[in-house]
Amino acid sequence: MIDPKWLRVDPDRVRRSQAARGASVELVDELIAADESRRAAILASETQRAEQKSLGKQVAQAKGDEKAALLAATKQLAADVKASQAATGEAESRYAELMSQLGNLVIDGVPEGGEDEGSILETIGTPRDFAAEGFEPKDHLELGEGLRAIDMERGTKISGSRFYVLTGIGAQLEIALLNFAMNKATSWGFTPMIPPALVKPSAMEGTGFLGQAAQDVYHLEADDLYLVGTSEVALAAYHSDEILDGGSLPRQYAAYSPCFRREAGSYGKDTRGIFRVHWFDKVEMFVYCDPADAEDWHQKLLGYEKEFLTELELPFQVLDVASGDLGLSAARKYDCYAWLPTQQRYREVTSTSNCTEFQARRLNIRGRFEDGVRPVATLNGTLCAMTRIIIMLLENHQQADGSVRVPEALRPFLGGREVLEPVA
Repeated sequence: MIDPKWLRVDPDRVRRSQAARGASVELVDELIAADESRRAAILASETQRAEQKSLGKQVAQAKGDEKAALLAATKQLAADVKASQAATGEAESRYAELMSQLGNLVIDGVPEGGEDEGSILETIGTPRDFAAEGFEPKDHLELGEGLRAIDMERGTKISGSRFYVLTGIGAQLEIALLNFAMNKATSWGFTPMIPPALVKPSAMEGTGFLGQAAQDVYHLEADDLYLVGTSEVALAAYHSDEILDGGSLPRQYAAYSPCFRREAGSYGKDTRGIFRVHWFDKVEMFVYCDPADAEDWHQKLLGYEKEFLTELELPFQVLDVASGDLGLSAARKYDCYAWLPTQQRYREVTSTSNCTEFQARRLNIRGRFEDGVRPVATLNGTLCAMTRIIIMLLENHQQADGSVRVPEALRPFLGGREVLEPVA
């Protein structure tokens, strides 16, 4: 959640942020009213409790009729206090409910608009001209089946639509990408992690994934646990309800985990192959830092993603994501879109978000700094979403005979192999 002070000192800033997100501006006024009601209820309750305490002292000293009158007044006041406490609880609940719906404050300079209105910041690398090379590129599924790397038919047989099996060199390719990604992350100072893929509701709520994104989440009702759509959830909750030593910041983690998404609302989209699936594995970077350093860390995470894609020799663009497509927790987000030859367009492969203090406030994560104890900032960044990167490697590095050239940086993690050959 945001710092509540903004609702009191600069509500117009909060309104502008909501408008930029395409979210309810009226929510801000509802929150202001709820905050006033909450504070008034708290004051009334505290005043009555103080009066109750004072009466208690008077009763102890009184005698006769005076004591009887004071006891009657005490009895009535006790009922008033009970009612006041109930009213305070209701006011607190209403305020918390509304606050949970409010998105993070959008950082100034984020382009306004919806999903297709982000700003292209840079284009790195040049897509191959397959026509000049004399052949028509195959899509990733045709290539993957030729390599015996992807088995959609049996994935569907096992689990249903939008599931797959990576076999042979396909499985080896994911393991190679995992090792390459973790090797890079470790060199940048990240601690490797393998967190649970099942988390409590508090972790999902704290990271902002039970609001507008709830329809995309798998919930195990019998256990009241959620399958994560990203290891960001587990990494954010890792330090929940803790006070971190400011001198220990930044804390950098890189997690490998399966990710599960219903892909609600994507009916009919990207149904071929492994681009949009219900399960995939991913290496995710996560940072806790002083809020004053958050924007610098955001640029660092973007730089790491760009380095990773560049070493895999993939052409890509960097987008400053529009305010209406940020999600609840992000104050700013950068996406990298790699070139997909058979679609003749760039498609999203990585994303990095600056969540400022939003998640830390919801998860009660603070730092002990020289100026006191206060919330930290959290940031996340996808380093390698396996299925998307495998798609891009196959399509961008394919050769006319159906083989696929292995980028030089990835070869040490595939036993020195330079080419993936089709299987007869």
